[in-house]
Amino acid sequence: MARRHRAKSKKPGLPPGTLVYTGQQRIEVPDLSVLNYSPKAIRASKSLADIQYPVPEGVLWIDIRGLHETELLRTLGTQFGVHALALEDIVDIYQRPKYDSYDEGFLILLESFDFIPEEMHLVQEQISIFCGKDFVLSFQEDAKDSFLSIRARIENSQGRIRKYHADYLAYALVDNIVDHYFVTLETIGDVIESLEEEIAAKPNFETKNRVHKMKRVVLDMRKGITPLREAVSLLIRSDSEYISDSTRPYLQDLYGNVLQAIEMTETYRDILSGVQDLYLAEISYKMNKVIQTLTIVSTIFIPLTFLAGVYGMNFDYMPELHWKYGYFILLGFMALVTVGLLLLFHKRKWL
Repeated sequence: MARRHRAKSKKPGLPPGTLVYTGQQRIEVPDLSVLNYSPKAIRASKSLADIQYPVPEGVLWIDIRGLHETELLRTLGTQFGVHALALEDIVDIYQRPKYDSYDEGFLILLESFDFIPEEMHLVQEQISIFCGKDFVLSFQEDAKDSFLSIRARIENSQGRIRKYHADYLAYALVDNIVDHYFVTLETIGDVIESLEEEIAAKPNFETKNRVHKMKRVVLDMRKGITPLREAVSLLIRSDSEYISDSTRPYLQDLYGNVLQAIEMTETYRDILSGVQDLYLAEISYKMNKVIQTLTIVSTIFIPLTFLAGVYGMNFDYMPELHWKYGYFILLGFMALVTVGLLLLFHKRKWL
């Protein structure tokens, strides 16, 4: 399912600022991407040796995929003056989404989600973004690059990123993750709709299991997105010198998108509760139909059993025993009783 295997036991007893990666290694060697851009030029590299700081011109964006080599993060933190507590939060993937402000810049932690409908599996990844005066450091757990579209916008000089400061790039990275929430939620919505149709057509035990899995998926997404509302709110209200006035309107729009994503998860949670109730109702309805059928059959056979019992007694002196057509008369009477009961049930709409 969607839940991670926690490794918090690595942390207790260590002093604050100690770098311990609490997740599972997802990539063999960390992938480093360096991008220095300005309105006029762009320069890309894959080596720490090519990093120039202070930045001569424009904005420097360093993206790291793979967090298990903590020495690499320590080196970057020392070079850019990133607070030790910020680095500690970056490698501790069990942090809730949050915003922290430091003298050197601000840190945003949030969750990224990908849903695999065939397996009903939710892939979670912590994304960390540290923004300074003229640089942005982003950290991803997985080999998959969540920021391909942002790179394309920078390389093609699309939108405002090349013209704005580092805080706008940090906003764009967060906004890109939030936009992907809606893609994931749309896929989840399609699965929920198919579950509703399946339950209405032919519910079974496997359907119940899938409904339960989807409830866990939606719950995990909700737990991962809801704290982001507070983080973005703090970001908007922050008096950090690293957040420019030109970026704040975009942060307001980001806040609205986060609220919409939270509302969608709450809606899906309610829908899944309804789907689960629908499953129970369908199972109960089918069981009632079976019981109704058995009851009708039993009701029909009660008088027939009585008649058969009466004429099955072994008394010597019974008036009808020696009738020439008594057997056929009794069978005919039984048939009339059966037809009469069926007509009565049909009239009362029990059939």
